[in-house]
Amino acid sequence: MNDTPGIVITGGSGRMGQSLVRAVLASDKCHLVGVLERAGHDWVGKDIGTAMGGQPVGVTVTQDPIEVFAKAQAVIDFTAPAATVQFSELAAQARAVHVIGTTGLSDNDLRAINAAARHAVIVRAGNMSLGVNLLVKLTQQVAAALDEDFDIEVIEAHHNKKVDAPSGTALMLGEAAANGRGVALADVRDSGRDGMTGARQRGDIGFSAIRGGDIVGEHDVLFAAAGERIVLRHIATDRSIFVRGALRAALWGQDKRPGEYDMFDVLGL
Repeated sequence: MNDTPGIVITGGSGRMGQSLVRAVLASDKCHLVGVLERAGHDWVGKDIGTAMGGQPVGVTVTQDPIEVFAKAQAVIDFTAPAATVQFSELAAQARAVHVIGTTGLSDNDLRAINAAARHAVIVRAGNMSLGVNLLVKLTQQVAAALDEDFDIEVIEAHHNKKVDAPSGTALMLGEAAANGRGVALADVRDSGRDGMTGARQRGDIGFSAIRGGDIVGEHDVLFAAAGERIVLRHIATDRSIFVRGALRAALWGQDKRPGEYDMFDVLGL
């Protein structure tokens, strides 16, 4: 009998899902107890190893979250907002750590997740990498040190299959910049420019999104004033950095009290 934490991966057929499955199977600190896919998906009912083009591993892809959550100590979830909200309720009922990398969550989604966190550990982050979370801290510090003579622009690039913009990481960086300046991002956010938009407003925090090819993730925070610019940058070249962070979060949460945490907590930042 395996006494390491049992992990469920949601959205197992996706790029992140498959990377997470491989990482859990290769780890000696946890083991795979379930893989979820949406109802009617071709992989449902197949061994996940076979579905991914390899050897059977003894774990069958299912569309029933209740069945697999009951066996899990942690659920790692990079799916879609509606699915994540449902999973947060079910993971809380199972008292399983819920690691959420899903982006594009609405205020209503976040309220539902916060309610689930009263009963179980939830670790939610727009980005699971150590480098990005350090960048968030640096962004807040630089924004606090500079006045509104410096315009702030968050520029992000991702692959052409990404469905939300700005990215969750870009919004994390925007929030950090707003916190550094002591303002609410909702009051100074400037995104989706097109056409005759007029001059930029002093103090606004802008967002620019690029989509193309197979870009894993690139984020710049530009501080631009008359005569000088400061650029903070993070470039991801391999999804394994997000996978490592998500697994670390799943293991970190095993002995924590119910509540909503982020990667700053996991990384001790």
